[in-house]
Amino acid sequence: MSLDTSSALFDLLSYGEYADLFWEDTQTLSIRWEDGKVERFTGGQERGAGLRYLQGDECRYVCVDDPQVSDFLSLSRPLIKGLPIKNVIPQPARMFRPSYNHPVEHIPADAKVDLLKKAYAAASLPGVRQITIGYGESNRHLRVWTSEGTQTEEWRTTLTFSITVVAEKNGLLQTAYDSVSGTSGFDFFEKQNIVQLAQHVAKRAIQRLEAPSAPLGEMPVIIAASAGGTLIHEAIGHPLEADAVQKDVSPTYKGAAGKVVANEKVSVLEDPTMPGQRGFYAFDDEGIAAERVVLIDHGVLKTYLYDRQTAAKDGVRSNGHGRRESFRHRPIPRMANTFVAPGPDDPQKILRSIPHGFLVTKMGGGQVEPATGDFVFEVEEGFLIQNGEIGALTRSANLIGNGPDVLKNIDLVGSDMGWSVGTCGKDGQGAPVSDGLPTLRIPKGVVVGGIAS
Repeated sequence: MSLDTSSALFDLLSYGEYADLFWEDTQTLSIRWEDGKVERFTGGQERGAGLRYLQGDECRYVCVDDPQVSDFLSLSRPLIKGLPIKNVIPQPARMFRPSYNHPVEHIPADAKVDLLKKAYAAASLPGVRQITIGYGESNRHLRVWTSEGTQTEEWRTTLTFSITVVAEKNGLLQTAYDSVSGTSGFDFFEKQNIVQLAQHVAKRAIQRLEAPSAPLGEMPVIIAASAGGTLIHEAIGHPLEADAVQKDVSPTYKGAAGKVVANEKVSVLEDPTMPGQRGFYAFDDEGIAAERVVLIDHGVLKTYLYDRQTAAKDGVRSNGHGRRESFRHRPIPRMANTFVAPGPDDPQKILRSIPHGFLVTKMGGGQVEPATGDFVFEVEEGFLIQNGEIGALTRSANLIGNGPDVLKNIDLVGSDMGWSVGTCGKDGQGAPVSDGLPTLRIPKGVVVGGIAS
């Protein structure tokens, strides 16, 4: 597709209340290491564009692989039928292209495989039965033209490393997992100690073989900063996306702006502008500049996450959170880097404040019922708290509770900060995200699911 700003291109966008053209060229590389060797080495490239028209609540969308402007001239005819016409005045283009010390495209494949070899060697401890390691990179070149006359262009590079270790003893199997990811050049792996990470995951899997099952029942819970913000992402972040609120999928927070929804120590922010984080971007996928958004300010709900369509419905401006998996998808309100802001409390004192309870140092996956906020989360790594000290490692633990209740029950917020990464699924689309939190104390309202004594 020609990347000029020809009059023909902007003519395409002169119909409806709003229109945009999203173009991307994405190159990917994936390496899978298993059983001591490279199991899969795949690369690919995808180029395409999507044309969208909005009229009230209606969205008309068409996408094409590797198109020319002329392709859209014909494809747009059925889409623009009955839509009003307006004049589009092109504005100066805006561009963001990061500069990395070691761009991934300049790094030979051998160096990437060598990274996996080192991790494999580090994780190959006695008792380990299987090690699976993944390396992924994505280079995206994106452009967006809109009926407001705006033009944006951005390059995004995302790197991901993951490792799964299975340990075995007397027929008992235990699994441990971890991953790191960010927007960066290959020097990302100079900042991340992959060898140490691999060793820690292997040791966790081995230690689980002897670990007792977690106890069952409601008890005080401390979420360490190292656990990452999965709980916040699922139980609080998704309910604050504007489409969930507008569709009554998240009734708890509908019409709640300006009301107290959390403890006064709790502030929740969403910030795509954090360089290096997995959810970083300069412009969202509707060409709007990314911005830091305060969702909850010292317990008070301030706003929601908007794309253009949901913002128009609420009569506000979009705050730059329209995201899409690719040109094959329409944008929807999405999180990027969501976190609880650090608070005033000493993390070590928080730990010592509970005589007996449960400490989560690494969260796993989970499920949330949006209409009620009820959640169940797996605990990847958790310990008993005994006499204010870290006790025995446990296995087979879950956290069961309610998101809105947890927000209000949190009473201590640490001054530290930790992050987790993932790919967030919503409406059949995946988006790279980071989630963070400081050490938190939840003295009541959370049930640790384990084995009844």
